[in-house]
Amino acid sequence: MSKIRVGMGYDVHQLVSGRDLWVGGIKVPHTFGLLGHSDADVLIHAICDALLGAANMRDIGYHFPDSDQQYRGADSKILLHRVIELIGERGYKVGNIDATICAQRPKLNPHIPSMQQCLAEVMQVDPDCVSIKATTTEWLGFTGREEGISAYAVALIEK
Repeated sequence: MSKIRVGMGYDVHQLVSGRDLWVGGIKVPHTFGLLGHSDADVLIHAICDALLGAANMRDIGYHFPDSDQQYRGADSKILLHRVIELIGERGYKVGNIDATICAQRPKLNPHIPSMQQCLAEVMQVDPDCVSIKATTTEWLGFTGREEGISAYAVALIEK
């Protein structure tokens, strides 16, 4: 009998000049990037939190604190790979991911297939197991004012 668990993750980062924009493991052309201790990949961070939450293993900040200099500028794909190892140590594997990115600009829909492929490779799952959607907030709130980007993710893991 398979044991399944579900977790939810959320992350937000501020848009600033002078940084590359990394979303879903892909460098997205834009005049601004996300501010953070690592590469600030908001989508990967939300997915990490969803996976860790499903396994009852706290959150990304607990495992990869911004006070630890080894994570300064880190590629978030490395963090996601480590999260997959951590949940694997508890006997879990990824069932599927369903995620939503909220960004007024740039348009992310053209990049979603590349994000799905990249994340599927890191998590060692079929790309069909990685659902990613992009939406705007219709010019409302910090996202609408183009001050930042947020992401939500739900993960199903199974033992």
